[in-house]
Amino acid sequence: QVRLVESGGGSVQAGGSLKLSCVSSRYINSNCARAWYRQAPGKERELVSSILSSGTTTYADSVKGRFAISQDNAKNTLYLQMNSLKIEDTALYYCAAVGGPCGGGYWGQGTQVTVSS
Repeated sequence: QVRLVESGGGSVQAGGSLKLSCVSSRYINSNCARAWYRQAPGKERELVSSILSSGTTTYADSVKGRFAISQDNAKNTLYLQMNSLKIEDTALYYCAAVGGPCGGGYWGQGTQVTVSS
């Protein structure tokens, strides 16, 4: 069983930056996609960004140009650099390993990001 643990969330003013990290307890098959999701109160969970082993990345339109996903396979760690944060970025952020041999996916417990004016 893979355990994912997120960190790096917190409270920040609009325009600020945060970097989220997600450490996995063991190696994750490279055929799985690694991703960040978020869920704001009263809203559905949404995909923020994903990355494949090839390095191909995707971003939600709302975060393009502001967020950057990366991974360090040697450290079994996924990152999300978030710049120019907006109030609407406030949410619980989850990392996940999904698809392929990961099936329905492995999920972390989430880290809270709160952006204030």
